[in-house]
Amino acid sequence: MPREIRVDQIGGFLKKQVGQLVKASTLEWEARVKQETPVDTGNLRNGWRSELKGFSGVVENRVEYAEPVCYGTSLPPSWKDESGKPEYKTKQGTVPGFPDRIAKELEPWIKAEYERIKRQG
Repeated sequence: MPREIRVDQIGGFLKKQVGQLVKASTLEWEARVKQETPVDTGNLRNGWRSELKGFSGVVENRVEYAEPVCYGTSLPPSWKDESGKPEYKTKQGTVPGFPDRIAKELEPWIKAEYERIKRQG
């Protein structure tokens, strides 16, 4: 039987569900991106931080070389091939843009998590 909610309680009910979903999704994305971040010293992997404010979740990494490692852009001079051309390389064979791929892969997880939260009421 569906849960009964008074009309004046709908706002609070939805706020709670959306807040739970934002929190769960943000923390799941952080866990996945940490898992896939290549490790040399561990500084980049440990640099991931999430922040939750209301209905907003942000995951960021302020390590100065996060963008080159994550996206293959603005590569440091030491990342050059024999011809001097910039070359994306990590010891783990990471693929540039892996944070965006993780976000796309997370979409079905978020839908399933929403359904789980909805069933809990």
